[in-house]
Amino acid sequence: MITVIIPALNEEKTIGHVVKLAKSSPNVTEVIVVDDKSMDKTIEEAQKEGATVITSTKLGKGASMKDGALCSNNSVIAFLDADIITYPENIIQLLTEPILNDRADFSKSCFSRQAGRVTELVAKPLLSILYPDFPSFWQPLSGMIAGKKELFEKIEFEEGYGVDIGILLDMHQLGARIEEVSIGHIENKMQPLEQLGKMSKEVASVILKKSKKQGENNYETLEHIQLIREQMEFAIRESSKALKKIAIFDMDNTLLRASFIHTAAEKFNFKKDLIEIVTTQSNPFIRTKQIARLLKGKSISELLKVADEIAVTANTEAIISSLKENGFIVGIMSDSYDCITNHFKNKFSFDFSLANELEFSKSIATGEVRIPSFFLLHEGSICNHEYCKTHALTHISTHFNVPVSDTLAIGDGENDICMIKKSGIGVSFCSSNNMLDAVADYVIKEADFNLLIPIIQ
Repeated sequence: MITVIIPALNEEKTIGHVVKLAKSSPNVTEVIVVDDKSMDKTIEEAQKEGATVITSTKLGKGASMKDGALCSNNSVIAFLDADIITYPENIIQLLTEPILNDRADFSKSCFSRQAGRVTELVAKPLLSILYPDFPSFWQPLSGMIAGKKELFEKIEFEEGYGVDIGILLDMHQLGARIEEVSIGHIENKMQPLEQLGKMSKEVASVILKKSKKQGENNYETLEHIQLIREQMEFAIRESSKALKKIAIFDMDNTLLRASFIHTAAEKFNFKKDLIEIVTTQSNPFIRTKQIARLLKGKSISELLKVADEIAVTANTEAIISSLKENGFIVGIMSDSYDCITNHFKNKFSFDFSLANELEFSKSIATGEVRIPSFFLLHEGSICNHEYCKTHALTHISTHFNVPVSDTLAIGDGENDICMIKKSGIGVSFCSSNNMLDAVADYVIKEADFNLLIPIIQ
């Protein structure tokens, strides 16, 4: 059986077509769209056609491909670009046939279009000099590929424009049987002139790096881009201009019927260490940093599997739908991790998620975490706490141009008290905290989101 993985960034116009094509292909039992934090309707369009959507752990196609490979459930994986609508109907069969028939371990596409300038002027000359025994490929930089999952798990997925040539070189160095497959005629985007210099540099860098088997990518530029994009993520979407209210759900023990980190502690056997940190460390910043270290070495697929094992509160999908029908922008806010909140955001069609940012390298948690500035005291804050969900509440309210008085907040714990008190309507949901119950406008003790309906109507 085959998994098709489609990395995507702001491809709302084409992603549905590509997913539909993949889903209709013989032997395909899984289609995964790895979203790179798109700001359009890419996720919605992909889910409409039946794809599983996950959010990439790091900006860039390479990280998205690695995340998708780790999360796949089949032994054969095919990758498609999200922006092409001229694929032949049998694209997946063409890519995977050499693998399924045991002629090859990895296949790389070529198609009837003049090879690109970077291929002819940079890639091919460098390959001929540095790899004199390297097989001759018509289009070594093409991105439509397929191969055995076990091999994808062994290679390094480079960042930027060098990812495709990096995969090909790694497969060659692993001794994989490689076949170049013609997929007919397709039309893809030609890079504008201003991008060719950057593309050439990154492709050349990867080829040189692989030839020396040393050195690491410099992510400084990508990290700056990531910071800029994070500030743009909460910009008002065109489709939400008419919305006047915001509903915010806490994740642990509210949206979910258990805490993610405590569930992970049971799964990965660090419960004792977690209890020690929680009971002895009063500083929220240090506590957050120390807890993140417990996840060091865990892959994104392992963390998402833990999250999916936790029961979700009854009627989650129904209440989200009802809230949107009543004019709410609906999101998740948690002091857990964005890789988990984004997962549930995609799964249940929330509009946004706010959480601490767990750091990954090659899809593996480094043990480091970044606390976003929206959780910290800022100019628009309405409380004096150094670190508080209320700061994030005012942040998201400003971005959507919605007064805090028109917000609904639902939570269960001590860290939700200030947000519940300051929001327009605060709901204590299945909480054992007496102070939270005291400040909330409504108290609900049964784990059923349908009990929110009288409040929102």
